[in-house]
Amino acid sequence: MKKIYDVVIIGGGPGGYVAAIRASKLGLQAAVVEKAKLGGTCLHAGCIPSKALLRSAEVYANTKNAEKFGVVVPECGIDFSKAQSRKEQITEQLFKGVQHLMKKGKIDVYEGMGRIAGPRSVVVERPGDGTLTLGAENILVATGSRPRSLPGLEPDGKYVMTSDEALQMTDLPKSIIIVGGGVIGIEWASMFSDFGLDVTIIEYEDRILPTEDRDISKEIQRLLKKKKVKIVTHAKVLPETLEKGDGVFISAEHKGEIKSFVAEKILVSVGRIPNTENIGLDILDVEMDRAFIKANEFYQTNVPNVYAIGDVIGGLQLAHVASHEGMIAVEHMAGVYPAKLDPILVPKCVYSNPEAASVGLTEDQAKAEGFYVKTSKFSFRAVGKALVFGNSDGFVKFVVEEGSGQVLGVHMVGPNVTEMISGAGLAQVFNLTAMDIAEAIHPHPTLSEAMAEAALAVTGMEIHA
Repeated sequence: MKKIYDVVIIGGGPGGYVAAIRASKLGLQAAVVEKAKLGGTCLHAGCIPSKALLRSAEVYANTKNAEKFGVVVPECGIDFSKAQSRKEQITEQLFKGVQHLMKKGKIDVYEGMGRIAGPRSVVVERPGDGTLTLGAENILVATGSRPRSLPGLEPDGKYVMTSDEALQMTDLPKSIIIVGGGVIGIEWASMFSDFGLDVTIIEYEDRILPTEDRDISKEIQRLLKKKKVKIVTHAKVLPETLEKGDGVFISAEHKGEIKSFVAEKILVSVGRIPNTENIGLDILDVEMDRAFIKANEFYQTNVPNVYAIGDVIGGLQLAHVASHEGMIAVEHMAGVYPAKLDPILVPKCVYSNPEAASVGLTEDQAKAEGFYVKTSKFSFRAVGKALVFGNSDGFVKFVVEEGSGQVLGVHMVGPNVTEMISGAGLAQVFNLTAMDIAEAIHPHPTLSEAMAEAALAVTGMEIHA
């Protein structure tokens, strides 16, 4: 006799396991089906391991500059195997934490490939152990995504990599070409540069980080070039020119000319594709938008008891978005009608060195939506804590509606700005004005003073500029 659950969640990443916990707290009996390990890509092949390596690279870069802090380090090198071991220890600790949360919430976890077998049925294919069928009043698809590759630039385990393969490297190359200057590409470029590699970024658009505010893109590009990263924008990689041997050779079309590039390895970072194949969506005729699942504001598909969240539905492919969508979906299943997720209110972060973070509309977007826009910027060079920190590059930028002063967007580049952006996000949730933010007392000395000063600068009332 098959066990029947209020919700069976296919996929145990940050969308799936968070949804299961929220379901449990709402009194729903939940099960999670995961083909690999709880935590998904974010924990095991994305957010956490990449940030662990970024931190190692940052510590190495800072140690090389330790003398300016009065600290003499006679010898400084990299043991990349220890950096990898530290990364694995962190992911394993967090993995055990997620397992504990599943037990605490009395959530059943099934290891295997989950597949929809009917409107209220999920089959779990367990390698070497046959299949198991679960009954499901509701089904939540949270199967995530995987790195996109380019035809002719598929990962080969030696010369060409995606982020998946890069995270498993045992040795660092001396040089690398990164195809794609989006968030993931920029984070890897920053990491490799801090580790001392010769880094080249090839980006198809006219600027790196093309979805961010132009001032953010410009500043990150300036700071990467300061670290001797070579950046070629408006360039189309020509996979057919790829040659492998003593390293890799490839060409790109750049402003009507063909340019050639040579390095030890290539990292392809051109986005991600949803894992929607072979999970039974066709059995119920779940409506699709190309490879993505179509869902409404409560993440219901056209089949009322089948929901989908995270990377499989497109939009902002971020772990914290998937988690929030998962909570909304199970609340809807439980008869609680939650507030809808507004993409404009989602903070976005780039964990490069220095970091970038943003929430709300860019200046261009605000103008395109018909707002009369006013902007202000305040540099970290005038912030005491940034000077103490030893990193005063970057700024905080406000985009506000002229007249009302309502905050439309906040954009930052600088030290630890990914920790600061939540304050700006809260301001947008409550429709605060720049002066509302400025009137909140920001402690001294802190990096957050740049927020208050940038808010004051909207009306020309900044103090330290």
